[in-house]
Parts: sequence; structure tokens; C-alpha cells
Amino acid sequence: MNSTEKEIVYKVSNSYSTLNTLSSKTKNVIFACHGMGYLSRYFLKYFKGLDSDLNYIIVPQAQSKYYIAPKMKHVGASWLTKENTLKEIENVINYFDSVFQNENIEGKNLIFIGYSQGVSVVMRYVARKKISFSKLLLMSGGIPNELTSEDFKYLGDQSEVYYVYGEKDEYINGEFLKLEKNKIKNIFKSVNSISFEGNHQVNVDIIESIIN
Repeated sequence: MNSTEKEIVYKVSNSYSTLNTLSSKTKNVIFACHGMGYLSRYFLKYFKGLDSDLNYIIVPQAQSKYYIAPKMKHVGASWLTKENTLKEIENVINYFDSVFQNENIEGKNLIFIGYSQGVSVVMRYVARKKISFSKLLLMSGGIPNELTSEDFKYLGDQSEVYYVYGEKDEYINGEFLKLEKNKIKNIFKSVNSISFEGNHQVNVDIIESIIN
């Protein structure tokens, strides 16, 4: 018997969440990618301390949803796995394109934030689309191995990059942390490295200090 895996293309819909109102007063549009296990509407809570008049937050939703162990009652989501990764990256990029096409953000400062697994998708999107930004916050996540300084050569000196991690992070530590720091230093002209006393978590105080 022959086993064949085939591929089809079909139309799919997905949600995303926003916080505050996009208006003439809006200074910053923040595109924040959640980590594994989150839903976008719950990830919004980390940005409620920002000035609501000046900041409009967009949180895209990872499509692959699952029940979180061990109770299997709450639902989380994942951006990518090692299964068919290249195709899934294309799907994520196409989805991000659709989100931006649905939002009128012309004339605003664009800030990208990636937390944990969200670091990889936000970096790939910015690199692929050659998007200029005012700030890029990479929090407690791994840098995609395929990205190099050539992918971000288009950026001007006005773009600020931050790498944020907890000193007791159970995932980003030791040799892995050293490798990630080296990767990001080799990719960007200048990086602001910020550590905090804590584990694998979204540090709201640091986000607010950078954006406010």
C-alpha cells in the first residue's frame, strides 16, 4: 500500500484582538505577539497600563489551538511547531498581512513586541516584509537561526531594539542565553539588553518604561 501526503490551499478565517481606539490622538501602534498557551484577548491585559489615548494595541491570534494540560479545561494556542514549519511560517505571514490591511495605521509609530514563542514569528515577519519600526521588544524568546544581519540591513539608526529576559528564566538561561545574546548582537547594529529579577514572564514594568 502506498501512503501519500498531499497539500491543498483553502480559505480560513482567524480573529485578533485590539485595545483602545485608533484615532488622531494615537501616537503608537503596538503589534504584540503572544507566547505559547495564550489567547490574544487575554494577552491584552499586559498593556492596560499604557496611556489609552496614545497607544493602540493589536494582538494577533495564533491559529493552532489546544486544551492546556493537565485539566484540559482552558484553551491555549501555538504559532509554530517543527512539523511543516516553513509552510506554517508562510501562513502566519499571510495572516499578519491581513491584520495590517484591516487596520489604518499610517502616520503612527510602529512598535513590535514578541514574547516567548512570539519572538520568532514577529522577527520573521519584520525581516520578510522589511518593515521599519520605532521599537522592537524581544522578550524571553529564541532568535530564529536563519535570520542574519542582512535581513535587517534596511533599518535606520532610529529603530530601537530591546532584548528582555528574566534572570531566573527556566527556558532562557546558561549557554542558551549566551547564544541568543550573540545572535541578536550579530543581527542588529545596536541592542539594549535588559534583565530583571524573575522567571519566564511578561514584565509589564519594563514594557511601560520603554513605551511610555
